[in-house]
This record gives sequence, C-alpha cells and structure tokens, in this order.
Amino acid sequence: MPAKTSVFDTPYRAFLFDMDGTVLNSIAAAERIWTTWAVRHGLDVQTFLPTIHGARAIDTVNRQALPGLDAEAEAAWITEAEIEDVEGIVEVAGAAGFLKSLPADRWAIVTSAPRALALRRMAAAGIPEPGVMVTAEDVKAGKPDPAGYRLAAQRLGFEVTECLIFEDATVGIQAAEAAGSDLVVITSTHDHPIQTSHATLADYTSAEVRTNADGRIQLHSI
Repeated sequence: MPAKTSVFDTPYRAFLFDMDGTVLNSIAAAERIWTTWAVRHGLDVQTFLPTIHGARAIDTVNRQALPGLDAEAEAAWITEAEIEDVEGIVEVAGAAGFLKSLPADRWAIVTSAPRALALRRMAAAGIPEPGVMVTAEDVKAGKPDPAGYRLAAQRLGFEVTECLIFEDATVGIQAAEAAGSDLVVITSTHDHPIQTSHATLADYTSAEVRTNADGRIQLHSI
C-alpha cells in the first residue's frame, strides 16, 4: 500500500532521527564486534548479524536466550568494545549538513545505542550533537517499542504524531509506525535495503529542509 500522504513538502513540528544507519554508517564496526561475540557464544554469524541492527545491545543479547549468561555484563562488554572501535564510521552522505540546516529546537536523535557510544560515533562521523538525544538508558523498552520517539517529541515540546521520523532498520520502522508518525526510510547504508511502502531517501544529498513562517519544517526533494 502506498503512504497515505507524501512526507515531502508536508509541514512538521520536528524531525526525529535514528542514528546508526540513518545519519551515520557504523555497520562495519558494529558487525566486527558482534561477530567476535557471536563466535564466542557459538552462534551462526551469518544468521545472527542481520538481527543486531536498530536494537539495544541488551535486547539483542536477551533475544538469544543463552543459558547462564549475564546479559547486562555482556551488553556492557559490547558497548565498551564498540566505543573503542570507530574505524570506518562515516556520515550518511549529506547528513551532517542537512542536520546543521535544521532549526536547533526542531530535531532530535533517538538511538538504541548508549549515550557514550552515540556521542563517540557521532564525533567520528562529524554529526552535530542535538539539543535532544534519547539513548538506550532513557527508556525501559527499546525499539520496536515507540517509547524513545514519544520521549524525544515530548522533550521537544510536541506530539510525536506531529513529527517526521527518519529510520533505516526494521525495528525502528516498527517503532515509528507504533508511534503513529510519518516516516522516511534511509536506504543507502544496507547492501540489501528492506522493502517498504514508506517514503524513501537514499541519503541526504537529494533533500533539503524549508522552514515556514510558523516554524514548521518541510522535507523537500531536490
């Protein structure tokens, strides 16, 4: 089914962005760490790796239901390893400039990464730090639960349904849908982009933002 309305040239109160795969590409670094972890615990790497994207580390670990595992300790190890390894992390094309063009009080990042890791990766990719950032520590339930997006909208002072969400991964898309928000899917960071009925952008080089007199912002395709 096609999207009910076009997200392009529609006015929104704010834009809410996922981080990994949406404004920066950390897939190679993340998969290096998670491959090491998967091999250590006897998991099939090829089957396991596609499941890590967009989710909190603690949720990914818990999902494996490995006996006798301290999930919090394992997730902490993953986070520390990912903070150390930022090799090859880059912005999604045009993302930094696009974010800098937005009014500072009209955008937020909602990531499944812990705050320390998020800041490390954003710095490595040259992504500006937003005034509002919701991270793994801020919510009891990670994506696909919509709590993170709802909290970000609240902190900006708007209803989440008044915001446009930018995502790339299945669990994030499900979170945006559960929040009742319009959605744009960024497609350039995955070798095999997911099939979606939502609006898509390869990256940010083909988009710009326009600000209305009332402060609402519009995504415009160029």
